[in-house]
Amino acid sequence: MAPTRLEQLVLDAAKSDAAAAVLKFDDAQSWLDVAVQGPAEPLGAEAWVFDPDFTHVVLVRHPWRAWVPPGGRVEPGETPREGAARELFEETGLRVELLGEPAAVAVRAFHPELPPTLSLSYAAVVPASTPLTGEDGQQASWMRLDEDWESYFPEDRSRMRHFVTLQRAASA
Repeated sequence: MAPTRLEQLVLDAAKSDAAAAVLKFDDAQSWLDVAVQGPAEPLGAEAWVFDPDFTHVVLVRHPWRAWVPPGGRVEPGETPREGAARELFEETGLRVELLGEPAAVAVRAFHPELPPTLSLSYAAVVPASTPLTGEDGQQASWMRLDEDWESYFPEDRSRMRHFVTLQRAASA
């Protein structure tokens, strides 16, 4: 069955953002090219929020994934960028402008019983003094990038650090 016009707009936004992402992992573009030929799993989107010095990142304490970037499922009719902004607000209380280029694209499963899906990461920069309001049962906190934290996605640390290195080089 062909996607509706709205579904096609969302898929086009995902494909465009995947192609424009600063960092690309897991052969995500090829995965997406195949996935859009059939019923695609819901997309994932998250926000990497850094302080202006790029020494801290906002993470949320998920009940079983441990410390992860704020994010989740992209809702029907919502672009991945819109989903990342919505999830960020819901999980931290932050309403911020996301940077123009997506930070990263990857393929991952968000639960051991779920199939892999495309996950787009968007970045923002806000002062570390900005207060965070976590969801019930899910604390939000500023974490140091030069320290390790427990996470269901341990590769996130190195991916965020790589992104920060590129951001610092671009602004030098």
